[in-house]
Amino acid sequence: MKDFIAIADYSPEQLQSMLDLAVELKKEWKAGGNRPLLKNKVLAMIFQKPSLRTRVSFDMAMRHLGGDALYLSPAEIGLGKREAIADIARVMSGYVDFLMARVFDHEHVVEMARWSDIPVINGLSDYNHPCQAMADALTIQEEFGNLKGLNVAYVGDGNNVAVSLLHICTRLGANFSIANPEEYDLAPRAIALARQFANESGSQINFYRDPVEAVKNAHVIYTDTWTSMGQEEETKKREKVFPPYQVNESLVAHANPNCIVMHCLPAHRGQEITDEVADGPHSRLFPQAHNRLHAQKAILVRLAGVG
Repeated sequence: MKDFIAIADYSPEQLQSMLDLAVELKKEWKAGGNRPLLKNKVLAMIFQKPSLRTRVSFDMAMRHLGGDALYLSPAEIGLGKREAIADIARVMSGYVDFLMARVFDHEHVVEMARWSDIPVINGLSDYNHPCQAMADALTIQEEFGNLKGLNVAYVGDGNNVAVSLLHICTRLGANFSIANPEEYDLAPRAIALARQFANESGSQINFYRDPVEAVKNAHVIYTDTWTSMGQEEETKKREKVFPPYQVNESLVAHANPNCIVMHCLPAHRGQEITDEVADGPHSRLFPQAHNRLHAQKAILVRLAGVG
């Protein structure tokens, strides 16, 4: 593994191996602390978009593993504006051991990886969110043992989070259903890859407009904000289109009785999810958020080649 840019770049065996490592590192941390596997290593974190979970989880992952993290704000970098991405990547390669970038344009993180001599991690782009998907899969695995044969239903916008969730489900053999309004479909290239993965793993992909149909027999219901960062001008339009896709107690009642509900956060309570569900017995929102820390430890350790 040179970089971590997309779930689609890795085989089922590689993904499962990283998940198993995340489980091991989480147990080790809970038992008293992690080994300093990344001692004297430094992660530079480049942000075009603000973040709570991505920034803190990566920072703390490095600290737990004996390393350090350096935060670089949008004003300090000016990615692709103040300075060419290729130049930034080559300069940073001589300063730190890893780069994590949270960007608007997916091609920016791809270009960064192309020019960098050190591992580059996609902390989120407009196309996908692979670190989130690893935490999602870890959360599902902890609940059900593995992903094989499970029914995962995503309700809402076919956005970057949905893309990575689709890919990790089809890679690891979970059936994936999505319900979304017209004009808010998954990216065609993401669907094409998922169909290939599903053929290999035996999983099924289903597309719906009706959220009730999508969540029938679901073991996992997943949702995300209706309006992602960078789409603020569409907020009013989206608030008119998405209310039928709210994850509420009525919708959850159509799923498997033992289903779990997930959300990558931040949640806009009263919009895509209700308080009753977010704080209810099916919710795994906060264990899921905490698992960002442990999933990302596994990614960092594998990229460093030390575990």
